[in-house]
Amino acid sequence: MAETADKESKTEEASEKKIRDSVEKGKVPFAKEAPVLASFVAILIYAIFFVRGNISDMGAFLSIFLEKPEEWPLATEREVVLLFQIIFIEVGKAVGVVLLLLVTGALGASVLQNTPSFVGERIKPQWSRISPKAGWERLFGAKGFAEFAKALAKLAFAGLILYIALRNAQGRLLAGMVTQPAAFGMVIADIAINIIVAITLVMVAIATVDLLWSRHHWLQDLRMTRQEVKDEMKQTVGDPIVRTRIRSLQRDRARQRMMAAVPTATLVIANPTHFAIALRYVREENSAPVVVAKGQDLIALRIREIAEANGIPVFEEVALARSMYKQVSVDSMIPPQFYQAVAELVRVIYERRSARSGRSR
Repeated sequence: MAETADKESKTEEASEKKIRDSVEKGKVPFAKEAPVLASFVAILIYAIFFVRGNISDMGAFLSIFLEKPEEWPLATEREVVLLFQIIFIEVGKAVGVVLLLLVTGALGASVLQNTPSFVGERIKPQWSRISPKAGWERLFGAKGFAEFAKALAKLAFAGLILYIALRNAQGRLLAGMVTQPAAFGMVIADIAINIIVAITLVMVAIATVDLLWSRHHWLQDLRMTRQEVKDEMKQTVGDPIVRTRIRSLQRDRARQRMMAAVPTATLVIANPTHFAIALRYVREENSAPVVVAKGQDLIALRIREIAEANGIPVFEEVALARSMYKQVSVDSMIPPQFYQAVAELVRVIYERRSARSGRSR
């Protein structure tokens, strides 16, 4: 019941991150029938292109071996070893090619399903692999019954095809028994090819269904609950509360640095209390005034307070302050369209300084 409830709560499709993590851990969909199909295809290729030549060679060898036993003396140990070597070579010629095709087909089917990769997690010791309880659940769980039903279906199909093929070939088999070994071998080869073709066609259907089912079942297992989706979003993007707090701290630090730079300003343009922009202009440093601070409402008032406390001129230019506030950024030079207006204010500052210097003399 708990397992059913858990599956019912997983209403969300697997995210790309969860799929990627599953692949990295080696948990990928794998259709077991694909290598079996590849093996039958390999046997079919062998039966069509190689079996007739091998049967002819084997028939010729058996004719000599069985009809002329006197040509194979077994008087000494060396002669016995030599006979076994000849038999081994002849059998190797017959089965070597089919073994190579079987291995190639099975490996190819596995590689085409999933790219080979080394996953340490798969060889790591886990109690669930040797746990009797886990093994019992694998055998008698839903997946175990599905595998059992699939095996029964394959066995039934194979048995039915074998029965039909042998029933139709009964007459040919009886007639072939009275022919030469090589000719009888060809009869058997033709019957075997027909059987393998039929089984291969059935395996194509079974492997296709298994391939689709294994991927569907894999994606079903990876489905997520809404809480898992939220937790993953927090891990990937970050907790919204934490991100808000971080942005707040960043703004506070930027504001503190900005306020610390106000005493270095040359002038402040205000609106008169809504906006304030502090500019620094030193001919030896920059070709145009640089914005060292800007703010609105309470921050604007604080900029004015710091400026007045440090003797920095404050110009109340309503339109200019509002326009500059929207278009300038801190630590950047002002845009060219403000050069003339700011230059007039800088000229006023220089004139005031000159006037003060003249009075001090």
